[in-house]
Amino acid sequence: MAQAPIQVTTPPAAPYRWNRPASWPREVLTLGAYWLASRMLMIGLLRSGKAEPAIEVHRIYHGWYQVLRTGTFPVDDVTWQYPPGAALPMLAPGALPFLTYLQAFVLLMLLTDAAAQALLLAVALRSGRARPGRSTAGAWLWALALPLLLGLPFGRYDLPVTALAMAALLLLPARPRLAGALAGIGALVKVWPALTVLGTPRGRTTRQAWTATALSALALLLVLAALFAHTFDFLHAQRGRGVEIESLGGSALQVARLYGWPGEVEQHYGSLEFLGPHVHRVSQLSLLLTAAAFGWLLLWRLRARRWTSATPYDAALSAVLLFTVTSRVISPQYLIWLIGLAAVCLTVRESCQRPIALLLLPAIGITTIDYPLFFDAMQVGGWRPTVVILARNGLLLTAGAWSAARLWRATVSPAAEPHPAASPARPDPVQAA
Repeated sequence: MAQAPIQVTTPPAAPYRWNRPASWPREVLTLGAYWLASRMLMIGLLRSGKAEPAIEVHRIYHGWYQVLRTGTFPVDDVTWQYPPGAALPMLAPGALPFLTYLQAFVLLMLLTDAAAQALLLAVALRSGRARPGRSTAGAWLWALALPLLLGLPFGRYDLPVTALAMAALLLLPARPRLAGALAGIGALVKVWPALTVLGTPRGRTTRQAWTATALSALALLLVLAALFAHTFDFLHAQRGRGVEIESLGGSALQVARLYGWPGEVEQHYGSLEFLGPHVHRVSQLSLLLTAAAFGWLLLWRLRARRWTSATPYDAALSAVLLFTVTSRVISPQYLIWLIGLAAVCLTVRESCQRPIALLLLPAIGITTIDYPLFFDAMQVGGWRPTVVILARNGLLLTAGAWSAARLWRATVSPAAEPHPAASPARPDPVQAA
């Protein structure tokens, strides 16, 4: 009599716990080791002064910190061009009095970076494996792309703003009110995080997120206005901004200078800007393009009829890309925003922005060639720095147009077929440790 075959049952893998490193999956350990090594290298570059001398933190941020401690925003300081919420990251290093201002600032940026990295992993993994519809590609992009900017991310205050925007997006499906509150706080620090709620699904989620965004921004503004004098002085400085040498308009003027245009580069309103004939028209054209981008986004919002769990992420990246490309100032730290939003898009497998995230990688690399390697040469002019900035801005322009086109096809165009994995957006709560 034949015996029945013996069935061997493989026990399910034990779930990992964030507080038990021995239970972490191999991918998490590999990513963690790379993150630690790359961030130590970034700090080393910052300390050496070769890649990023941290002049912003040493002279400008610390100077603002000294003024803010007296209960007033910088008065008659044209370099103060940020919303009132920017006072928060400037004052934060004061909470670590046992460190110098620069040391405390860099430590806070490092902790913010680590928190963003952990958040991207948390939303992608469950029990050591990728969650349904989610991917660890976003966590890898954040870990790999940020060091391409060398020490710059730790020498600017854009990391906390980006982390707020990322958290708002990732919390949006499950907790729209909290997401909106974070977006509102971020908007009062540096405006652009308000765009993270642009792609919320119509109905209750939009009402909750948009209301929370407006209320949190207003509440923080009232608190800051009560605590500090001259809260709105930054608006005067913004009116005088011109065309910065790294902007899209600045690229055109760089080329014009090669062919005899008599303009010059000078320190103006806190940045290096072009001064000379026709600069004002180039500045007005940039503002016109920004207005056109805003109009396109409103049209997209009205016409969009298909939402997936990736749509809010995709819309945020597309919106910020468009506003970055049309800005009169495309500083290197703007790429930190794009890295964060692209990483959030890559956490969802059905995102239509995956090619855009890959296209941003060479743009980030060329940005580092532009600053700090070719920045001094760019002020003087010449073919080499002009080719570098044209290549960087050309990639960003291509990414912006392609991103908008893919977003339109995925959500508006009747010819587009729904992604096989597409499903209505539903709560996807972040699993905390």
